[in-house]
Amino acid sequence: MTDPKPSSKPLTKDDFTEVTKPFALFGEWLVDATASEINDPNALALATVDPDGLPNVRMVLLKGFDERGFVFYTNFESAKGQELLSAGKAAMCFHWKSLRRQVRIRGTVVKVSDDEADEYYQSRPRGSRIGAWASKQSRPLENRFALEKEVARYTAKFAVGEIPRPEHWSGFRLVPTQMEFWHDRPFRLHDRVVFRRNADGEDWTRDRLYP
Repeated sequence: MTDPKPSSKPLTKDDFTEVTKPFALFGEWLVDATASEINDPNALALATVDPDGLPNVRMVLLKGFDERGFVFYTNFESAKGQELLSAGKAAMCFHWKSLRRQVRIRGTVVKVSDDEADEYYQSRPRGSRIGAWASKQSRPLENRFALEKEVARYTAKFAVGEIPRPEHWSGFRLVPTQMEFWHDRPFRLHDRVVFRRNADGEDWTRDRLYP
């Protein structure tokens, strides 16, 4: 069985000449993924590093992006949250199998504003808001019943009215200094285009890479 052909137009030399705005290109690819991926087109692998220098990676969901960066949410007291707060840097990888495309992003991370976190938190299903209170994310759990007991406790506590956002639950924005776009091509002669800048607000440089 031969490899399936890419389902969308790859970046040709001429296309590359015209691509100057990585955020705009990411937006176009995300729209394509939303139409073609079966589940979670906004899913990404998030890489961090612990205090001993050992890397960690896990899947999270992108909850927003613009030219300020890429936003996701978590418990600040979790392993992920602690590593992000400590190192202040992270990397992301989006892989859209249906499109045979990948985007790799690296940069610094900053906390989103309280207003931004509050707005997103209140948009979540009520059960998810309860879960943010009930889960001591990344810490040892005696058994499933212990978690369910915490869910029941906070469900009763917030039975009426709005559920406030826990202080330990908020969002991060990854501010990219590097964005690489990859597209499958036959015989592994893939397209790779990388945009780089030294800091937020600076102009991007652009290079094509060997596959």
